[in-house]
Order: sequence, then structure tokens, then C-alpha cells
Amino acid sequence: MKATHLLLAAMVTSALVGLSACAPHTAGVAVNSAGDVRVDNAGLARQVAVEHAGSRLQAGLLQGSAVVASKVGTDLHLQYKFTWFDAGGYSLEGEAGSWKPLKLHGKQQLQVNALAPNANAVAFEVYVREAISN
Repeated sequence: MKATHLLLAAMVTSALVGLSACAPHTAGVAVNSAGDVRVDNAGLARQVAVEHAGSRLQAGLLQGSAVVASKVGTDLHLQYKFTWFDAGGYSLEGEAGSWKPLKLHGKQQLQVNALAPNANAVAFEVYVREAISN
């Protein structure tokens, strides 16, 4: 009887550890308009790079771009988001910007771009994370 309880406790513990390992990481990889890369998720950084940030003026607004490149031979389901900053370094939209889906096939590279919400934007950051399914 005691062995059965120990076995049951071990199975429950294993199941709980397994479930916590499946929790999605919302941390990712970012590049800003100065070209500085920030890695918040080393596992994702082994699979994807965010690089070659660039910008230009488009109809009086800053347009930012970056290349998202797969480092693996399998499909990646990702999300990306642009955050815009004014000359003081303050975010122009707060959390208002939405995540956009991005699917990369093995070793594929895609340029993502966005237009600033207003003329006060002087810098940006592109953040990439694994897709979160609800």
C-alpha cells in the first residue's frame, strides 16, 4: 500500500513538472534602430536572429525595418511587435501596439517593417517572440 502511494506521488510530481515545462516563454529577441540586439530568451536566440535594423522617412513619418532570420531547418511560428520612442526615450504607444504573426520556414529570412504612429517617433525597437496560442 505504501509503495502504491509513493508511486502515485512520483507520477503526480512528474506530471506537474512536465506541465510546467510546457509553459510558453513570452521573452524573446529584440533589435533597436541603433542596431543593438537584446536577448531575453537564449533558447529562442539559438533558433532566430533579429538583425539589420534600418529606417527611413516615409511621408514625414519614420519607417523602421529589421530582418528576422531562422537559424534552424524547421518552421518557426513567431510574433513581432514594433515599439516607437520619442526624442526623450519615451514609448509613444505604451502597450497599444499589437503583436503580428510571422511564420518562417527553415533558414528563411524575412524583412518586417512598420510605420511610426506619428512624427514624434525618432527611434524604434522590434521584438520577436514565439507565437502564443490562446
